[in-house]
Amino acid sequence: MNPSEGIVVLAASIPAPAIDYGLIAPILIVFAAAVVGVLIESFAPASARYLAHVLLTTGALVAAFVVVVMLAGTRATTLSGAVVIDGPALFLQGSVLIVAVLSVALVAERSIEQVRAQSVSRAAVGAHLDAFAPQASAIPGTAAERQAFAAGGARTEVFPLLLFAVGGMLVFPASNDLLTMFVALEVLSLPLYLLCGLARRRRLLSQEAALKYFLLGAFSSAFFLYGVAMLYGYAGTVHLGGIALAIDTGAGSETTALVGVGLLAVGLLFKIGAVPFHSWTPDVYQGAPTPVTAFMAAATKIAAFGALLRVLYVAVPGSADQWRPVLWAVAIATMIVGAVLAVTQNDIKRMLAYSAISHTGFVLTGVVAGTASGVSSTLFYLLVYGIGTVGVFAVVTLVRDPDGEAWELSRWAGVGRRSPLLGGAFALFLLSLAGIPLTSGFIAKFAVFGAAIEGGAAPLVIVGVLVSAVAAYFYVRVIVLMFFTDPTDDAPRLATSTVATSAAIAFAAVATVLLGILPQPVLDLAERAAVFVL
Repeated sequence: MNPSEGIVVLAASIPAPAIDYGLIAPILIVFAAAVVGVLIESFAPASARYLAHVLLTTGALVAAFVVVVMLAGTRATTLSGAVVIDGPALFLQGSVLIVAVLSVALVAERSIEQVRAQSVSRAAVGAHLDAFAPQASAIPGTAAERQAFAAGGARTEVFPLLLFAVGGMLVFPASNDLLTMFVALEVLSLPLYLLCGLARRRRLLSQEAALKYFLLGAFSSAFFLYGVAMLYGYAGTVHLGGIALAIDTGAGSETTALVGVGLLAVGLLFKIGAVPFHSWTPDVYQGAPTPVTAFMAAATKIAAFGALLRVLYVAVPGSADQWRPVLWAVAIATMIVGAVLAVTQNDIKRMLAYSAISHTGFVLTGVVAGTASGVSSTLFYLLVYGIGTVGVFAVVTLVRDPDGEAWELSRWAGVGRRSPLLGGAFALFLLSLAGIPLTSGFIAKFAVFGAAIEGGAAPLVIVGVLVSAVAAYFYVRVIVLMFFTDPTDDAPRLATSTVATSAAIAFAAVATVLLGILPQPVLDLAERAAVFVL
């Protein structure tokens, strides 16, 4: 089966200008806001930075989303063919922007952690702090860090860093040549490496996570770039359409093409957290500030899957007989390893990290299908998963011990009894991740499994159903702990969130229910979007 059949079309034959700024307006808005954010950080008074950053970041993301909606139905290329604006690109860009807006609400949270009188100066007592280190360059435990903490410092540079990452994520799934894709990969990755090391609490763990992510990310980027070189040597071009034409005509050595595709896949599979390139995921998810974990777990996966879809369905559909069996194996291993290791976890963030790995395997079943329904179901799954993931990590930020968030599962005993609304929202997100009916997660799994069966990958569906049964155990275990276990005498406090975080949780909960009960409009939108343009 040729995966390009019915899902890849040629762009209009009418010559387009080399640069159509209207097509890349969402990208320009986000990058322009990031640059303005840097200027604010450099020149604005410290007292005004926080509010200016929140308004600028939120406004830019909302404006970019509005432009993406206005571009719906566009099928064209720009920047001399380096960027393509089509259905999948716009759907994924919209999904990234929705997730980014929700994540900004968590990043902007300022009331979760209050400074204690016994540890800081009187001037800082009662000051509201965020999740980020007051001075990231200070060595944990030193006098410099204590002084920054006592001063009530807040790192507002996280906002322009987040915008730069979002800009890269908007370009990544819209890249129409491999060099543009590589640049987008680095633009989205470098800010994330920095953001992972900025946690206010558990500083050493945070810095360790950032270092691991940076080293392994650099390693995977080298594989990706080597794959680009191999495919350029094979096809004489880095344009995805040119590579597809070279493979269809047998222009060079098939071995060179397959090696190039394999190396390229390593870089992309690393970003989505697929086995065997998943080892960074639990450590980084655990060590990064939880708002960054939420953003990274949702938005990065959406963008990286978009790039993977474009490479497989546009650049190398002619080699489908070679790469499909490999993705079969990767999908099976990813689902099983993620679910089995999640069962053994006693840390809530590590459990959710392994859950994310398992969901990567589920999404890959839609990718392997090789049909238009496979693309549309994958797009829908990514949107649903992204919104639910931000919601689940938003709840994690609100359950707190004296030394930070309560990550130990045993500390979650009785949370649902103490706060039925918060516990109910968390249970809803977990049930959706488990794929329970009447939630968006069930519809998403049903869609990708149906596409896989249509594409001749029924064995993958059998594995997916069995793994879903295993995964249900560790999700339900947390729900039982929250509602059917008595809280301990030293139970963690449930922080009072601001309107922003409450709104993010509420939006994610409503979307989870609505897309589980009335998913058809979004499914139809994903189906219309599932056409790539060369």
